Amino acid sequence: MFDLRPLAFIVGCLLAAFGVAMLLPAMFDLANGHKDWQGFLFSALITLFAGASLAFVGRGPSGEAPSALNLRQAFLLTTLSGIALALFGAIPFTLVSADLDFTDAFFESLSGLTTTGATVMTGLDQSPSGILVWRGLLQWIGGIGIVVAATAIMPTLRVGGMQLFRIESSNQSEKFLPRVGQIAGARGLVYLLLSLACGMSLWLAGMSPFDAMVHSMTTVSAGGFSTSDMSFAHWNNVWIEAAAIPFMLIAAMPFTLLWVAMNGNVRGLWRDSQVQTFLALTAVAVLVMTVYQWLNEINGGWMAFRYAAFNISSMTSGSGFVSTDYSAWGPFAMVLILFLMLISGCTGSTASGLKIFRLQLLYISSLFQIKRTVHAGGVFKAHYNNRPLPAAAASAVTGFFFLYIMTFVVIGMLLMGAGLDFVTAISSAAAALANVGPGLGPIIGGQANYASLPDGVIWILSAAMLLGRLELLPVFVLLMPRFWRG
Repeated sequence: MFDLRPLAFIVGCLLAAFGVAMLLPAMFDLANGHKDWQGFLFSALITLFAGASLAFVGRGPSGEAPSALNLRQAFLLTTLSGIALALFGAIPFTLVSADLDFTDAFFESLSGLTTTGATVMTGLDQSPSGILVWRGLLQWIGGIGIVVAATAIMPTLRVGGMQLFRIESSNQSEKFLPRVGQIAGARGLVYLLLSLACGMSLWLAGMSPFDAMVHSMTTVSAGGFSTSDMSFAHWNNVWIEAAAIPFMLIAAMPFTLLWVAMNGNVRGLWRDSQVQTFLALTAVAVLVMTVYQWLNEINGGWMAFRYAAFNISSMTSGSGFVSTDYSAWGPFAMVLILFLMLISGCTGSTASGLKIFRLQLLYISSLFQIKRTVHAGGVFKAHYNNRPLPAAAASAVTGFFFLYIMTFVVIGMLLMGAGLDFVTAISSAAAALANVGPGLGPIIGGQANYASLPDGVIWILSAAMLLGRLELLPVFVLLMPRFWRG
């Protein structure tokens, strides 16, 4: 039989911790004398009760915690945990002054946890501190969860070529929990230190301590939620933008290598093929967009470079912050930004999207296919990061790429069928699937948001955000009858 008790236990523990996290925004509102603290406290009690109940039901026969998951349970856990946290994370949005309906509350919660950054909320500049902290905390929690999943769970599930980054541990290839605990500790420390450094940098650059704290959570998580409707354009401060750019880029790098770099091996980070390609792609895109603004007299001189550097770094890292309305830059800029949205950062980072390594593997596979065609009798061996490239990994990436593009096309067509124009439909599909946040066009582009979209569109985009964050396969595999038959 399919044993659901370990899943109930783990999801219950996650929800219990989630409930405790809700007390932080409650304390902010209580300290500021705002009545929203009651809504957060009630939400925390509901979530704690549900989590404790699930954890109690999920205990083993002797009352012990489960020590291992098999592959089927791990696939199901990745989807169940995301949906459960998003559902309970939506409760505060319905009880506090934000007063969102269930559809919008679930979208906002899921957007935070998947670090997408798409929002249906307006009037952020006048919002009480508690709701702003909760939005930032959702993304911060989602970011650390993504790092752990990307380095401990996805490689073992062989999702889209992720087995290249598998961390072996003796012969227990199907036992996840011990490794997750070890990985979470190391990566969590990196994550915490980066968050503190980012907050301090933004504060010194000119943000208030509160704004710096919230933006540090949403920057290191590559999330994009802000305390202002205008995002970074609200401050219009070059020093604040300059302080944010390095942390956006670092958040899109592999946290495994960041941990190695913090332990003294900085060369290991800079010599990584993914990191080199990611930084090169960002630099080229910034240069192209700077020159493009000059030639088309959109922005001139230093301002063109400033806007290009911040907004392109935001797109390539999957952060989704904006410092100007880039939707007004013209068709070429929109196509380039759409392309950068879909790629995003490196594997093992807080960024989502196709990932740099998959494009590298597709290039390597295509190159060797050409060589085999020209030299039919030749023997060639592909390498990635100075290691032999397993044929299974290359094949998995090819399959994932096809599935990703087809999913993107289907979501775009569904959105157009729901009444959206072509630019809004395609860019919102890309922004949701790649977990970037802002799209293109007058409705959702730049400093606009998703508040005006109908409920049906919001649910389609919610599904796209979940699919993109979980890398498609853990969700799609649940739709196969064979999975449930074992």
